[in-house]
Amino acid sequence: MDLLKRQLAPITPEAWTQIDDEAKRVLRLNMAGRQLVDFDGPHGWQYAAVNTGQLSIRSEGSLGVPWGVRGVVPLIEVRVPFELPIMELDNASRGAILELAPVVNAAEKIGQSEDNAIFNGFKTGGIEGIIPSSPYSPISIPDDPTQYPSIVVDAIETLRRGGINGPYALALGPECYANLAQASEDGYPIRERVAHVLNGLLVLAPRIEGAVVLSTRGGDYQLSVGQDMSIGYSGHDRDKVHLYLTESFTFRVLEHAAAVYLKPKRARKENRS
Repeated sequence: MDLLKRQLAPITPEAWTQIDDEAKRVLRLNMAGRQLVDFDGPHGWQYAAVNTGQLSIRSEGSLGVPWGVRGVVPLIEVRVPFELPIMELDNASRGAILELAPVVNAAEKIGQSEDNAIFNGFKTGGIEGIIPSSPYSPISIPDDPTQYPSIVVDAIETLRRGGINGPYALALGPECYANLAQASEDGYPIRERVAHVLNGLLVLAPRIEGAVVLSTRGGDYQLSVGQDMSIGYSGHDRDKVHLYLTESFTFRVLEHAAAVYLKPKRARKENRS
């Protein structure tokens, strides 16, 4: 038996297939960071920390010899529980297409939690994000979306002056992504102009407020994963099966100067606290 205990769940293979497929579909929509940073892993449950290669010299204690502490970054483990009705799950073996809203909600929540840590950081978990670690002054996003190509050019030039090579990518929060998708000038989509200037990936990142231009040359950002996104079983009663989505990971900023933040003029109310 493994830690996920899936074999103990009263779920048929047909139902498991639908659950897993739906979770994978939703996770792909909500994990923009994995498209843009280096991926290290998965290394499994026992992988607990990433070696930084650093040594912190200490002098206290009574060892009688010089000593130091090797630097590591611990992984965090996240878990999002959800429930599914047993009778509905049984119908998968009869050929039914399952209603899996709880799976969708859990996958959105855990996928966006990873993206939130990557882009915005998670100090409590020892994770430094792409946006807060950038040393450059943010570039303000204009109200007129036709100006997007010029601010992307400004961001790329800032990176080049900082010695950061391409290729470059643009990660956009939901509002910026929608504005850019709808904008046009003289009948020509502004999104196409931005893509031409960028000559790289342009992705929707649900947990960004604003946008980020960053290098995808490799070696600047690293997502290290122990146990990759998985669905586990925690128990059941007469009516429902109790499941969860889980992952263990950490994220490291190896080059602070590899991203420029594009800041919106107005912050969302829920992010002002």
